[in-house]
Amino acid sequence: MTSSTRADAPSRPPGRLSGKVAFIAGAAAGIGAATARIFAREGAAVALADINLAAAKAVGDEIAAGGGQALVLKADVASEESVAAASDAAASHFEAIHVLFNCAGGSLPVDAPVTDVDLGVWDTTMTLDVRGTILTCRSVIPHLIAAGGGTIVNMSSGAALRGSGKAHIYAAAKGAIISLTRTLAGTYARHNIRANAICSGRVNTERVRSTYGIPGRPGSHHDAMRVTEQVKEYPFWFGEPDDIANIALFLASDESRMITGAAIPADGGRSAY
Repeated sequence: MTSSTRADAPSRPPGRLSGKVAFIAGAAAGIGAATARIFAREGAAVALADINLAAAKAVGDEIAAGGGQALVLKADVASEESVAAASDAAASHFEAIHVLFNCAGGSLPVDAPVTDVDLGVWDTTMTLDVRGTILTCRSVIPHLIAAGGGTIVNMSSGAALRGSGKAHIYAAAKGAIISLTRTLAGTYARHNIRANAICSGRVNTERVRSTYGIPGRPGSHHDAMRVTEQVKEYPFWFGEPDDIANIALFLASDESRMITGAAIPADGGRSAY
């Protein structure tokens, strides 16, 4: 556990998350890291939980250099003990948790239709995406209740809304997260807790680049040409981490106080047309 705070950093005006503490699971890279930076910029103290402690520390140091507060915690979302220890440490350090952002997860390139897929893909994907989200909610929700309420933002995917594509296990996992999110919203509303899911399209992260390539650069990967053609049809489908982080910011803030139990499409329209 490491804490990053610069006492000599310049003061900043109150932001949209001023006075709030956010616990971010999967904060070391990609959407999670972008969200940590934006949350900190908007006034939140952030607990950065990730299995990659060195990468999370780099994000925490960057936040501290900009005048924010960051606590870096090693957490394996597949382990109940690990997640519980991290969330307890965050609540103890900051004296509360008001926002939970579940961003740990992902898909495997070898995902396939159910008649062909290796069942090891099921085990790995469901553990990381679904078990990880459940364990983090299980550990953090008591802290949200203790704080008098808060918000949960879970990462789902446009793949859970379309009913198409070849990654059947990933689609099933992200569909489970939508159902879980709706159930959380109904169960914990009486505790002043909101829960929403973001159903993203493809986002320009290191994992996506290594798997699919980059639109407009056919030589970057064997799938890059196919992705480029899809972007022509859905020009808003391929986004940047900040695009999703800004949606998470809105859902975490009081500006979205009338939204709960929602699955927000951020997939460039692929689930709509």
